[in-house]
This record gives sequence, C-alpha cells and structure tokens, in this order.
Amino acid sequence: MNNILVRSISGAVFISVILLPLFLEDSRLATAILMIFALIGVIEFYKLFKGHASIAISWQINTFFVVLISGGFIGALYGIFGEIGLPIFAYVPLIFLWAMTELWRNKTQPLLNIAVSLFGFFYVIIPFLIAMFINHFDNNPFPLLVGMFVLIWTNDTFAFLSGKFFGKTKLFERISPNKTWEGTIGGAFFAVVMAFALSSLFDPDHLFFWLISALILVPSSVLGDLLESQIKRSLNIKDSGSIMPGHGGILDRFDAALFALPFFYMW
Repeated sequence: MNNILVRSISGAVFISVILLPLFLEDSRLATAILMIFALIGVIEFYKLFKGHASIAISWQINTFFVVLISGGFIGALYGIFGEIGLPIFAYVPLIFLWAMTELWRNKTQPLLNIAVSLFGFFYVIIPFLIAMFINHFDNNPFPLLVGMFVLIWTNDTFAFLSGKFFGKTKLFERISPNKTWEGTIGGAFFAVVMAFALSSLFDPDHLFFWLISALILVPSSVLGDLLESQIKRSLNIKDSGSIMPGHGGILDRFDAALFALPFFYMW
C-alpha cells in the first residue's frame, strides 16, 4: 500500500508538471519544462553505459554538445537569432566536431562510442524538440500535446490493467515478459474510447483527428516501451534512474512518448 501511495503521488505530480504548462498561452514555460526533462533524460541515457565493458562514453562531453545543439534549436524557435534563424544543416558541423572528440579520448572502441553518443541525441533529444515545436505552433483550442499524452497514458494504464486481469498470450516475451496481447488490445480499446471522450468534451470539431491519433499512438507507444526495455535488458538494469519515486527515471516515464512523438508530429 505504501508503494501504491508513493507511485500515485509521484505520478500525480509528474502529470501536473507536464500538463499545466501546456494549457498556458505562453509556450516558453512548457518549453523550459520539456527541456529540463530532456536534459535529465539524456544524462540518464549516457549514464546507463557507466562501467560498460566495451562502450566508454563521457556523459559530460555528450551533454555539452546536446545543450549546444538544443540551445541553438530553441533559440531559432523563439527568434533569438533574428527572423532568419538557423537552418537545421547549420548544426551538422557541431555533430562532426562531437564525433571527432573521440580522437583525443583514445578509447578502444571509438565507433561504438560515437554511435551510442549520437543515438542518445536522436533517441531522447529529438523527440523532445519535436514536442517543443508542436507546442510552439499549436493554435488548437485544446492543446495537441495534452491530448497526445492523455492517449498515451490511457493506453499504458489500461494495457497494464487488462494484462493483469486477462493477460495470457505473451506479446514479446524475450524483451518484456509481462506484456501480453490481451493487455495490448485492452489498452488500444480504451485509448480509442478516450479519443472519443477528448473530442466530445474539448474538441468536437476534430473527432477524426483524435481517433486516428489514438490508432497511431497505440502501436508506436508499445514499440517505444519495447525499445527501452531492450536497451535496459541488454545492459542488465531495471530502471533508467530514480528521480521519480516508484516510477524510475525520466526515460522510464517517457519511453512511449519518445517513440510516438515523431509519428504524432507527422500525422
């Protein structure tokens, strides 16, 4: 019971910190919150490889380049560099310089180090930057990111409950032994129901949009969960961090959203 209470309080605080800034007209607070989560998440990712037998990366160096590139993107988003801003190709030299730091680190597996370092940026930071982009240009009366997060969390919650009570057929036992097809179907059903509810209550002019969003977010969320599970299983760790009592780390809470955000943005 104590664990359930801790998880509930921690989850409520987390949801509030995510959703409340998204309802404000000024997107800067939401951007700041998302950037803090992104920074913590990418540091968590790089620290997963601490003590690895083959991969020897520096979370300090990697975080420096992540902040540099992300700061440039956010600066362009808010016009800090003027009306023209910086095109995405302007960051390619920074990525090359980032890779070249392996020359001076003199480690035994530089290609592995470069691959993991850059993957951390694309896996963690790019989805958060997409979220900031969506929120900055969102003119929908009901915030798009709010709807997205609600659908993801609905799918996650009811997949867990459906799997707990009805789950028998394993979905991907090698990677995630507790996931079942029954849970996945239950989560998908309630996500579609939530899409109806969201549209009916807050955005009646966009029912089709939210229904298709649910159908896109469910499989991408499941794949995002499986991807993070594969990373943690390959490294023999349970949680990506411990910043959220009862829930683990930032990556543990955003694993579905990280994978789903690019697909949601395209839709």
